[in-house]
Amino acid sequence: MAALVRTKTVGSVVFLLATLTVAVSASGQQFQDFTGVLFPSPNPSDYTNYIEAGDLNGDGHLDLVFANGGNFSSAGAPQLLRVYINTTGNGKFLDETVARTGGLTGNYRGVAFGDVERDGDLDMILSSDFNRQPRMLINDGNGFFSDETAARLPVITLSSTRAQFLDIDNDGDLDIYINNGGTTNRFGCGQNRIFVNNGDGVFADETNTRHPLGNVCQPMDVICYDFDRDFDLDICTGNRSTNQSKLYRNDGDGFFDDITAGNMPANSNTYSFDFGDIDGDGLIDLLGANAGPSNNELLLRGTGTGSFLNVSGQIMPNTTGDDNDSKFFDLDNDGDLDLIIASLFQTREKIYINDGNGNFTIDNTIITSNSDATLDVMVLDVNNDGRPDIVTGQGESGNFQNRIYLNVTGPPDTIPPSIVQTEMLSDTADPVGPYVVRTVVTDGITSDRGFFDKGVFLNYSVNAGPTQQVEMFWSGNSMWRGEIPGQPCGGTIEYFVTANDWVNNTGTGSTESFTVTGGGTPPPGDINEDCGVDLVDVDILVQVLIGADTDPTHVANSDLDGSGTADGLDIQVMIVLQVP
Repeated sequence: MAALVRTKTVGSVVFLLATLTVAVSASGQQFQDFTGVLFPSPNPSDYTNYIEAGDLNGDGHLDLVFANGGNFSSAGAPQLLRVYINTTGNGKFLDETVARTGGLTGNYRGVAFGDVERDGDLDMILSSDFNRQPRMLINDGNGFFSDETAARLPVITLSSTRAQFLDIDNDGDLDIYINNGGTTNRFGCGQNRIFVNNGDGVFADETNTRHPLGNVCQPMDVICYDFDRDFDLDICTGNRSTNQSKLYRNDGDGFFDDITAGNMPANSNTYSFDFGDIDGDGLIDLLGANAGPSNNELLLRGTGTGSFLNVSGQIMPNTTGDDNDSKFFDLDNDGDLDLIIASLFQTREKIYINDGNGNFTIDNTIITSNSDATLDVMVLDVNNDGRPDIVTGQGESGNFQNRIYLNVTGPPDTIPPSIVQTEMLSDTADPVGPYVVRTVVTDGITSDRGFFDKGVFLNYSVNAGPTQQVEMFWSGNSMWRGEIPGQPCGGTIEYFVTANDWVNNTGTGSTESFTVTGGGTPPPGDINEDCGVDLVDVDILVQVLIGADTDPTHVANSDLDGSGTADGLDIQVMIVLQVP
């Protein structure tokens, strides 16, 4: 073993990590099981259904939340919603469950993060099985959560496995889509629901007017994406047993149509979906875990119009199994998306390497062998070394040991996010503003949120002036929304998007432009409203003061100091405006 370098500024945990990293690096295996080092001990043996990751307390490190609770078809004892905090950013997690949530328990199948009241932090929606009330947890800004379900969510019981935050109606706040298996458990049939945000993080059930009515059976997954490239978020649902999964198209105002027929190939027994561009053509593709005809994977190539083609033969080998989840991620930093499949009691999780054209070949040497019951997988950089790591959640059977695999030999991520598409505003934009711009951004890691970002920004200039910047708001999977303030006298506005990934690679989109004719209130001193303050306005002011100009608009605009009348004091204001 190579000699280790000690420092005075790192603790024993980091030293131990360095020790193990040197040891496993020698083996050449890229993803090594570091569970015993990085996860709290002893193993809580939770029945974990779903993993979500995000920076809960704003310290720049990705934390983990595990949605827990069984059993398979009948409700087991409620379990803790487990919160692991990455306190130092080195990937060593502390169990702060009780302190962060008050010890909240339930039969939770899903958890999703989103800023519901737009105060800059991540809140949570929890999906409960066995006909329970979904729950809303609100972040205080420091990663401590209060249960505000009663004040914020409709009173309703569902057998739900998944909810997603998304801005369905382009009003700048996050709404909720949640699936439903009916009144017993997720293996029944029920009406999926849409909850609409009033802008303050309070939600109303508007399903009956916004969603096709009718029960869908055995719901397993919900994922959103703009799969028809019209800058609104559409919905894909995964359904178990013989039930066909669904595609719902958003009309742009948050009303959905079922477009499954003719657009989604036949599938069944789908446990999850994951979106990713498998061949770099800018069009989104789709992977359905366990959704193939023999419980193998269903790989669908997107056309960009909302339809998908079956290309499952591009997964080699595409084996039969009991696979519950998947994620696309670029494990070798070559610019294309590789693939991990979460497998139930296989010898290891299945990892496939992409040849760049969407052809995937399995690599059975790349990850530590563990035969366990994996129900969910998340890819994220847990220790801030620039490399994607893997976290798995276990349930159904076995010892329920959730695992973490560090990427110890792979290259760091040096590839910036891709600004896939930015909304182009026309010269017919509302002259008053604000001017809303939406963008789709992807990176080398996928999740139901898209990638883990450190800021997406809308940059703009007016009439070739200085570039200004506003932060864009996450609207749902891979989409962000920003607003250019209204310009009082219009002009030519140029704009472009920049995006930072978790390791601070920066992607820059193409520059677009539009011209605003007219606008809101002219600037002070623009008495004739020609969008300029010049000597013509000085002359008009003098004429108004001597009574030679009685035009009502000129008279009103000559009151520069707001005193209610035009007088000599307005001359002083005009002098100030004229001095460069």
